[in-house]
Amino acid sequence: MPSKSFRILFIFSLLCLFLPSVSPARDSLFNSEDARELDSTEVRAFGPKAGKFRYDKTMLNAARIAADRAHAHSQSSCWRYVKKALLAAKTIDSYPKTAYAKQAAAELTNSYGFKKLAVSDPFKAPLGSVLVYGGRGAGHVEIRTATGFVSDFATPRPSKRPLIGVYVKPRV
Repeated sequence: MPSKSFRILFIFSLLCLFLPSVSPARDSLFNSEDARELDSTEVRAFGPKAGKFRYDKTMLNAARIAADRAHAHSQSSCWRYVKKALLAAKTIDSYPKTAYAKQAAAELTNSYGFKKLAVSDPFKAPLGSVLVYGGRGAGHVEIRTATGFVSDFATPRPSKRPLIGVYVKPRV
């Protein structure tokens, strides 16, 4: 049974799909009089350190791009799809060179400035974060979304492989 916060995020993401787009600035719905800090239950819905750790907002865009391009079933190209989503969102400035998904952790931290979070539960990973898995073969990599996890395919459940780490790019 999905957690309450997962259900809330799922419903919110569905609502966002059906609400009309709002143009920036003059049609903004932001009202400074109604703005407030997130309470602890809301912060938990966005993952650990959501209220403390400031990460690059392009990572959320990368998650949307990956979700838009995802197939119903695996294409055995998870790292390729995640690379392309990160590049399209301008989270990274060049195409990563590593071939295997389990090599993504080292390349993202060494070449692109990503930081590993102290998170061992994929469901507690912040939205937009990159999850890297090891195990036999090439490993697996996916991006956390409001409705689950996405790479070359979308799924509500994380990989069963051993989690190497959860990575985000800090905001500059």
